[in-house]
Amino acid sequence: MLEHKRRLAALLMEKSYREGDFVLASGRKSDYYFDCRVTALSAEGSWLIGVLFNDMLKGRDIKGVGGMTLGADPLVSAVTVVSHERGRPLHGLLVRKEAKGHGTGQFVEGLGNFSAGDAVAMLEDVVTTGSSVCKACDRVREAGLAVVAVCAVLDREEGGREKLKKAGFDLLALFTRKELLALGG
Repeated sequence: MLEHKRRLAALLMEKSYREGDFVLASGRKSDYYFDCRVTALSAEGSWLIGVLFNDMLKGRDIKGVGGMTLGADPLVSAVTVVSHERGRPLHGLLVRKEAKGHGTGQFVEGLGNFSAGDAVAMLEDVVTTGSSVCKACDRVREAGLAVVAVCAVLDREEGGREKLKKAGFDLLALFTRKELLALGG
């Protein structure tokens, strides 16, 4: 696992990590920006994320994984594909930012693969304040599923872990910024 984690860190540093002056989605200013999608949408990055999240979730009794669209889309796909290869299939679901304006008007896509009360893990690319993933967790719970884990590629260590803890979730992250710089630098 450490070999995979080191390789993912190197890819993330090459493709997704930038230093400079940035404004984040939360409105906060930052001296670095982390665009995980670039790595998650590369073939090797997708596979590594799928492998590492599957390893992280091993032993947890879950039926699937989900997350807020658009950031979690490639993460969910990577995890579901690798889970099938490993003989422990996990289904995927995606949470919309706004309810679908036609058809069923759903916030959550993929529910047809789940039954009421099924346990799922929520995936996030970057956790800063935790607001996005908390909103996604609320929508998944409102849809009748149980959220039993929250996993992120990067925990920016800017209050998100604490917000998730108050909401009843422990954050499992592949990296903090310090870990990412140490492994991928």
